Amino acid sequence: MQFSEHPLWLVGFRPFFTLACLAGVTLPVLWASFFSGTLATPTWPFSPNQWHAHEMFFGFGWAVLGGFLLTATKNWVKIRGYHGSALIVLVGAWLLERAGMWYAGVLPPIVFRVSSNLFLAAIVVMLLWSLIRHHQDDSFRDNYFFLIILPLFLVAKNLLLSADHFQAGAAMTMALFRVAFLVMLERTVTQFMKNALQADILRNPALDRVIKLLALSLVFAGLLPALISSSIGLVLALLLSIRFAFWKPQLALRRLDIGILYLGHLAIIAQLVLQFVDQIGHPEWLGSVPMHVFTFGAMGLIIPAMLIRIVKGHTGRKVVFDRLDKTVLWIMIAGFVIRIIAPQLYPAGYVEWIGLAAACWCACFSILGWRYIRYLWQPRIDGKEH
Repeated sequence: MQFSEHPLWLVGFRPFFTLACLAGVTLPVLWASFFSGTLATPTWPFSPNQWHAHEMFFGFGWAVLGGFLLTATKNWVKIRGYHGSALIVLVGAWLLERAGMWYAGVLPPIVFRVSSNLFLAAIVVMLLWSLIRHHQDDSFRDNYFFLIILPLFLVAKNLLLSADHFQAGAAMTMALFRVAFLVMLERTVTQFMKNALQADILRNPALDRVIKLLALSLVFAGLLPALISSSIGLVLALLLSIRFAFWKPQLALRRLDIGILYLGHLAIIAQLVLQFVDQIGHPEWLGSVPMHVFTFGAMGLIIPAMLIRIVKGHTGRKVVFDRLDKTVLWIMIAGFVIRIIAPQLYPAGYVEWIGLAAACWCACFSILGWRYIRYLWQPRIDGKEH
């Protein structure tokens, strides 16, 4: 068997979910070590906070989002999808980016720029090519949101690494991930509720469109007065709350595997409300609470559950959450409480809370990696090719 024909390269989620697990194990621990002073940071042309935000969004986050979109887009437009050598090149570019970020202080600026943008530029072009070339066969009319937001990730990425525009870049990056998560939740929650609980939830096309348009407008919040952008966010939170009430949470929250997606949805709402409160009241909470409510509450809760579902379902296994799968989700819920709530109650232990929250993230993805990376490296058990 040639290397490019290994089962790892059959479809996009396989190599990139492997990388996501590895990143989920290492990146939070590195950051906690830097934050506590246990490990000295390398000499970088950017701050440690910028490295942390970049690696969690564009290292870990884009390993997940890239794997999801490479897999989903081929199903949306009914094509074979990228595999083999194309995925090997993308993985090489992702690894080059990690090395470039680590050694940024000793690389010539042009080499750093190429290494830090090659992966994202390549995967964005590939995804856009699939969606545009095969748009007539697209199952979802609202995939134009991806046509808009995917190129903007490149803008956000470079703003985030800029000395003068870090906060704007971080906010834009979070807003782009928010759009992606909202689109994904609309599609998956509807399907999961119907298949698992025989429940139909509210899907009003006009309401859904307004929600996504408001979320898209917040990508450009840096161009608006802060009070206006935070007010738009509050309106979006209100509409999401109204829709959430009609998504039958009283049923979904009885099952952890589906309820965790609802908790992630609530985290998106909470982040928007907290951002508004932060703008008008300037509360003295500890840490970047609105940002971490999104990263720990939306990304941290939703991603492990989706990873389990996709890996099991797309390798031919029955999608059932066993006790260890549920333990992983409880670990991330504990991580959210430790990272967001505990520091407000006991600020003196902030460094320790950061370490414990990182340990929860590490434990979650260590278990996921131990259980599922071997599935990603094996052929489907149902005899299908991919």
